Amino acid sequence: MKISLLQQMYKDVLVGIPLAKKSHHYTSLLNLCVEQSPERDESCNQMHLPSTNGGIRSQQDTDMSDVVVPTTDDVSNSFANMNSSFHPREVMLLQLTLIKMMVAKAESQEIEFNMRQKYCEIFVLLLKEAKIDSKLICLLSSYDQLLSHMASKSLASLVYFQLKEENALNVSWLTFSVKTLSGFPVSTQVAECLWTLTTIIKDILKEKASLKAGILKKLLAPLDAVLEGFYNSILFHHFDSHHYTSPYSEAANNLIGFIDLLEALLASRIELELPLGCQRVLFLKVSYVLNLISSSVHYLIKKKSIMLLKKCVLYKSREDAKSGSLFLQTPSLYEDTLALSNAVLQVVNLTWLNHIPLSEKASYFGGSEAAPGDDTRGVSDQTVLRALSLIVLKALEFKFQNSATEAEIKGNNFQSSMSQLLIFWRSHLKSFPQSRSVVHHCEWLSLIFIEQDDDMWEAAKALLLIYLQLNRLRYDAASNLSQKEEESWNFLTHASGYNPHCIFLFFLEKIAFDSTVLLDFLISSETCFLEYLVRYLKLLRKDWHQFVEICNHFDTKHGSFQSISSTLISLAASHHYSVLTTEQGDNEVAESNQSNSLICTDSTSLLGSLQSLVSYDSSEDSELDSDGKECLVNTKQVPLNNEGETRIR
Repeated sequence: MKISLLQQMYKDVLVGIPLAKKSHHYTSLLNLCVEQSPERDESCNQMHLPSTNGGIRSQQDTDMSDVVVPTTDDVSNSFANMNSSFHPREVMLLQLTLIKMMVAKAESQEIEFNMRQKYCEIFVLLLKEAKIDSKLICLLSSYDQLLSHMASKSLASLVYFQLKEENALNVSWLTFSVKTLSGFPVSTQVAECLWTLTTIIKDILKEKASLKAGILKKLLAPLDAVLEGFYNSILFHHFDSHHYTSPYSEAANNLIGFIDLLEALLASRIELELPLGCQRVLFLKVSYVLNLISSSVHYLIKKKSIMLLKKCVLYKSREDAKSGSLFLQTPSLYEDTLALSNAVLQVVNLTWLNHIPLSEKASYFGGSEAAPGDDTRGVSDQTVLRALSLIVLKALEFKFQNSATEAEIKGNNFQSSMSQLLIFWRSHLKSFPQSRSVVHHCEWLSLIFIEQDDDMWEAAKALLLIYLQLNRLRYDAASNLSQKEEESWNFLTHASGYNPHCIFLFFLEKIAFDSTVLLDFLISSETCFLEYLVRYLKLLRKDWHQFVEICNHFDTKHGSFQSISSTLISLAASHHYSVLTTEQGDNEVAESNQSNSLICTDSTSLLGSLQSLVSYDSSEDSELDSDGKECLVNTKQVPLNNEGETRIR
């Protein structure tokens, strides 16, 4: 029985037993039993599965005349001798599972060369003689969702296999993709086409760095113009139809599949020195996505689109990530991010944020209803709230970091954008129990982002860079500023919620002034806290008296300034002991850590302790800091009692 042979083949492949018989034997076992009609029509609209409940969706609107599907050979024409307890659907699912498994094994270096070579021979026969690719394309239209999904996965694996092993793009799949995407919205199978392409791209991104660029270009270059045109077709219209209000409709399915593809294209952009048009179109025509977000489409589509834009504003090329200098090596990324930032800020100033509902019912494990007693009515989606906020803040950061004069910044309506963002935050304050006590605009940042560390420090860094740029341009315009102008400037930074000292102090309050939390952030590679802190401490050294003044007004009732001082001293002490480690040895430092206490006598001495920490431009420069004589804290050990306690000034 063929089913027993298939099962044995599955077990052999699974445990790594060599396939002993000839390759044609295994090809016949894997060849899909997709029959043609008696009319021998070469298009897939007459293809069907024998005795299956799912059937094949009608494709009268899709011209597939170029995709040739021959009749199956005598060996695999049917499974007439198969055990009646096995349905043809289960047999086909087993075949599809085997194909995908064998492709993975053939690409693994852990598998013996002879076995991988055997698998490759079987794939060549399946593609050249059995035309398995054309049959898989037809199975994409099955009403059986599991069968369609497995066909998409198997097709993607085979297309990727040919790209990698033969340096050739599968002609049948390419023809199908071009016709399907070009024929939208008339053509069907759009979602399935998008799924397959997305899976191929993701498989390529798992490949070695040296191979990615060539394979990606081979895959995307023939589809570049088609994908750009499809972007315009699927996004450039109104989404008021009821077809988009359900996540299960074909129209919504197409949009979800396309958003997933755009995410894969964004991730693949880093691999190509000169990105293709399909990798840039999201940046250059982001207004289409912004319109989609504010339309009446289902909330799931809105959320996926918002999270995609968040990835765009946080995107860096490989060169930028290594150098630490944004857009240093990639002028196209600079142009694209500027276009995206302009589009985002333009709609924000037109109250775009107010048209995005965040009160949708959340999804629950096992269903869409909340558990008894779990009231989520009126609670905003905090993930989307943070993502939208970060998109606006990063757009502002990039826009104003590239503004040469103060007049340009005023012309860019910075205050208007910040006002819209503050209104947006305030409108969703009921999501946060602590928000009832919010009286200062600078507190919103830590309140909204406190549960997402990486986003919080990206947002804080964005506002810090905006503040530094505005402050620099302010001094460039007038070297001598009057006291009234200084007061006006300080008031404006508080009113617009971007005063860096207030932002930092409110964050310290949220973590109960616990210095160990800051130390955790310092050693973590998952956030940009270190970059933010170095920039902030440089500002703090220059703006110390303003910091002290804000501390005095911060919360005198609870003695917050004392907590702030001790927090900063603990950070200073940790740096001091790390320096002593190289001079005294680990044992002495451990004893010192246990026996020493730190006391700050006044704010001026604390300012002095920050000098050497922020006197270098990068982490590399810190290793060359003077001649090693200056540490973070200037220390003088004075015995305080018989127990050998010391005081460090």
